[in-house]
Amino acid sequence: MANTKEYIRNRAGSNISKIVIDRDLCIGAASCLAVSGDTYSLDNENKAVVNGADAADDATLIMSAESCPTKAIFLFDKAGQQIFPK
Repeated sequence: MANTKEYIRNRAGSNISKIVIDRDLCIGAASCLAVSGDTYSLDNENKAVVNGADAADDATLIMSAESCPTKAIFLFDKAGQQIFPK
């Protein structure tokens, strides 16, 4: 993961503490936006960016990461362990 962007999450009660987007993997399919439009948007390069790291609950974040056709969204727990993709 050379070209990545990290977003820290501080949502109360959440087990997910960090969202990472691999910009080299992202193809701008926007499936993450379809699942959680309050969390993601596309930038001027048509790559996913996080605008609201705390906007969605954990289940919605996991669904949004699962929806990515290239698995460009990585989720980490509070211990720093990658929880998606497994």
